[in-house]
Amino acid sequence: PMLVLAGAGSGKTRVITAKIVHLLRSGLAPEQVFAVTFTNRAAKEMGERVVDAAGRDGARVAISTFHRLGLRILREDPRAVGLRGGFSIYDSADAESLLRELLRLHFGGEVEAPQLREMARAAAGVISNWKNDLRTPEEVATTARSSLERSQAAVYADYVKHLKASNAVDFDDLILLPVFALRSSAERRALWQARVRHLLVDEYQDTNGCQYALLRLLTGEAGRFTVVGDDDQSIYAWRGARPDHL
Repeated sequence: PMLVLAGAGSGKTRVITAKIVHLLRSGLAPEQVFAVTFTNRAAKEMGERVVDAAGRDGARVAISTFHRLGLRILREDPRAVGLRGGFSIYDSADAESLLRELLRLHFGGEVEAPQLREMARAAAGVISNWKNDLRTPEEVATTARSSLERSQAAVYADYVKHLKASNAVDFDDLILLPVFALRSSAERRALWQARVRHLLVDEYQDTNGCQYALLRLLTGEAGRFTVVGDDDQSIYAWRGARPDHL
């Protein structure tokens, strides 16, 4: 395992590109090298640099966001987490719309529309944080101490049930559910760890608890990974980033 601390403007993407080229020249097949970052734009830029440096082999390296990697795992075996093939992916607007309806039912239609929108937006944030911390509705309900927390836990449980009934996932599920799938099956873990012979992560200081769990499950005890980051650039603690992962 390798950690590269790289300050602003020092070339984090260049480091990952060079390491990928080194791995390919050392004998790893392109399909065995995986790199993840946080945005589609960053993944596209990294992919272009790898192709420029490694040619046709570089185009076969799996470079993606965390969410796209998680989606790949889910699509391969959706039944592992209770989904059927062709499941839907809810964006933030879809998720908030569902939460508004659940909150309206929860409060018996007594809340005005503007307030309901604010409550749905707040609930979406709370649920996202719970998922990023790998907390299930059952765990949240068990630890709830106030009436507000118990109410939020009930809405969370209903939200998860409705997603499952609709054969749908939200963006957070694209990382959370692969973690559950890999945790629940030693055979599935071994399969993916055999595929991911080396994993590279950009902007590592921004990983949350769920992303960190996925990385650990994919790399296994061999620890074949390279991460690049800078704790001084960690600005996403408000959405669950854990710079202490460094």
